[in-house]
Amino acid sequence: MKLVLATIISLVMAIPTQAQVTINGVTLPATMKAGDASVSLNGGGIRKKVFFKLYTGGLYLSEKSSDAAAIVNADKAMAVKLQITSSMISSDNMSEAILEGFEASTGGKTEPLKAKIAAFVNTFKKDEIVEGNVFDIVYVPGKGVESYKNGKLQGTIEGMDFKKALFGIWLGSKPADDDLKTAMLGK
Repeated sequence: MKLVLATIISLVMAIPTQAQVTINGVTLPATMKAGDASVSLNGGGIRKKVFFKLYTGGLYLSEKSSDAAAIVNADKAMAVKLQITSSMISSDNMSEAILEGFEASTGGKTEPLKAKIAAFVNTFKKDEIVEGNVFDIVYVPGKGVESYKNGKLQGTIEGMDFKKALFGIWLGSKPADDDLKTAMLGK
């Protein structure tokens, strides 16, 4: 019995643990829930514009990856956590930035996703965005993208086409922020 217990303790201690990470004063947890799945922090960084640090973002995946295209195209549980770190962000300018992100992510081909994009952008307009707000954008295979603000579900948008365009905002060939993309990919 002692040998079994010692073996179990040794195995548990040998398993690498992934710790939470603190970036720009924001602590990104090591894991999140994506539906019934648990996803782990792949990487995180800061979204900057000029010299303003707008938000801290983290990418969560079911398995580590630095392949942006594979992540965008994967039909696997994943999430992006954004914590607003600047009073410069409002609901209006966040909505505008999201629309610009979809334009860049889709190469300007947003028309087929117009209604889904409008519904997603509307989740950011329900209540004014203030510094400290946390947004969880969670993709659940077979269900769609769930948007949470401060832990409260704001809406769900179905479709892999939408998921690909949305995650392309951060991980596409023309990301919102190149440094943030690199950091989310754990590089």
